Parts: sequence; structure tokens; C-alpha cells
Amino acid sequence: MSDIQLDIAFWQYDRTKALTDGTVTIPGVRARFHTAPIVTQIFEGIVRGQFQVAELGLTYYLRTFRGKDSPFVALPVFPNRAFRHSAIYVNRASGIERPKDLNGKVIGELALYSHDAGVMPKGMLMEEHGFQPETCKWIIGGLDWPMKPIDFVAKPHPPNVSVSDIPEGKELGAMLEAGEIDVLISADNPKCILENSPRVGRLFPDYPAVEREYYERTGIFPIMHTVVIRKDVLESNRGLARTLYDAFQAAKQAAMKGYEHLHIFNNMDIMFPWFSHLIEEDRTLLGGDWWPYGIAANRKTLDTVLRYHYEQGITEQLYSIEDLFAADLLNT
Repeated sequence: MSDIQLDIAFWQYDRTKALTDGTVTIPGVRARFHTAPIVTQIFEGIVRGQFQVAELGLTYYLRTFRGKDSPFVALPVFPNRAFRHSAIYVNRASGIERPKDLNGKVIGELALYSHDAGVMPKGMLMEEHGFQPETCKWIIGGLDWPMKPIDFVAKPHPPNVSVSDIPEGKELGAMLEAGEIDVLISADNPKCILENSPRVGRLFPDYPAVEREYYERTGIFPIMHTVVIRKDVLESNRGLARTLYDAFQAAKQAAMKGYEHLHIFNNMDIMFPWFSHLIEEDRTLLGGDWWPYGIAANRKTLDTVLRYHYEQGITEQLYSIEDLFAADLLNT
């Protein structure tokens, strides 16, 4: 039987490099790898049928279920994950000193109401700090550059939450600095933060300590993106889910071994002081497999993210892990 040809897309990560450079091959697959400068372009590509396998934001994936079964099934591969207390930016003149002060404010959010970096902050704030999204006015748009509205997945929000698109010609980063919005929730850093504007800051200024404490207390390392395969492709190629999962796992392991090897030489290829110490701190906290794939190591995190989607009105039902992931990978 000839190899199947697949168009596979993901952003340029260290944990996928071994696939694109040929260090790790996918048995039975002739792969053409694709990427894009903005990761949502990859999401749009898989949703519109450009790729058979691709990275997809977890919230984007869940939105493909709305009112019907999804045309995709997920692999428990998580190329992008990040702690998100750091994703909440505030205008210093807005009178926000603690999380509960967010209630009643005007909040900008990148790309979607409850985008991947918005679901976790909202969920954590609601669960731990009494945050009520329905008391706020939400403005959705681009950060510091023009961004066309997301139109390739559903954009639900609860009926009692005020959500509107950003005014034409406006950008959320500039609006935050000018005080036109009080708060910004964004996967990316706004320019005003990168340029150390005195007018803006983070809700949690010492976010590394807050995020580490959150992990120590909950064991949750938030997941942003997964990898999906079209169901019709999977149904025609039994065993392909496991083959792909093993390849992504091997690529991640290659990256981890590379870091372990370079650590012997004090990471002299990286021009950041104390980088070696950061590695040691992270491994002490997160363990030897500090970026886990598979279901078992991520069950609590996945259950939490799925619950947050339901509680925030993004999904019409509370989905389970079994609803999302390939059946033959539920034991990973």
C-alpha cells in the first residue's frame, strides 16, 4: 500500500522542529508541512479544508461542534500552552488594584470573546476572585495592527454579556494606553507593555510568582492549542491517529533531549543570563516531562478548560474528553 499524503500545519515551535527538519519521520505518511506568520491563519486553513492535520486552538476546535458533530477529532498533542495570569493588562488610571475591581469595566479582548488566552483568565477570575463577565462591556478586535474579524468559526457569548467589535480604525493596544478601555485580555503583549508605558501594567505585576503558585496549588498547566485531524481522513486510515501522536511525541522528546544536552554546557547557545537557572526552576516545579502530551497527564487541565467553556457560554453543553479525542488515544 502506498503512503498517504498529508498536508500538516503548525506554527514554528521547538517541539515540532524535528518533524519539519526530517529528524523524526511519520511512517506511512508523505508529509507536506506548512506554517503561517499568524497562528490563526493555520486555524482558518484547517477549518476551510486546506490541511488534513493541523494545530487548532482548543476554543476554535470546540466551536466547530456548535449544533453538530465536529468534522475533526483531536490528538492529545498540545503544541501551545501557557499560564495566563500574565495575559490581563490594565490602564493604571482605571482604579483597578485587585481582581474584583474588574467588574463593571470596559474590557478589550483579542480576536474572539473567550479566545484561547481569554478562557483561562476569565475562568480563574470567576472561580477564585468573584469576577462577573456580565457586568462588563467587551470589545473584540486586533492588538496593534489591523485584524479582520474571525469568520470561520462560531462566535457565541451569553445573551446577558455585552460584546461588540472594535470600532473601525481602532486598535486595542492603543485604546488601553489611552484609557478608552480599562482592561485588555490578550494572548500577545501589546506594544504599550513592551515599550514600558507608564500608563499601563498587568493586573498581576509579579505574574511569574502568581502563576507558579497557581500550578503548585492546582496542578493545572493551561492548554491553549491541540492538533486535529479530519474525521474522513482518519476513517479511511485506521491507526493514523496513533502514528501521528507517536511522531509528535518523538519530536517533542527530541527537543527536550536537546535542551538537556545543552544544559551540560550551561546553555551557552542562548544569550540570556540565568537561563540555566530558569530551566532548573521549571523542572523542579513541573517535573521531568514539563510539557506533557497524552490524556492521563492532562486530564485535570482538560476537564477544567472544558468546564470553563461551558460556564462562559461558549459551548451549548459540557463536553467530555471522550467527545474530543481519538478513541484509540484515550489511554495515553
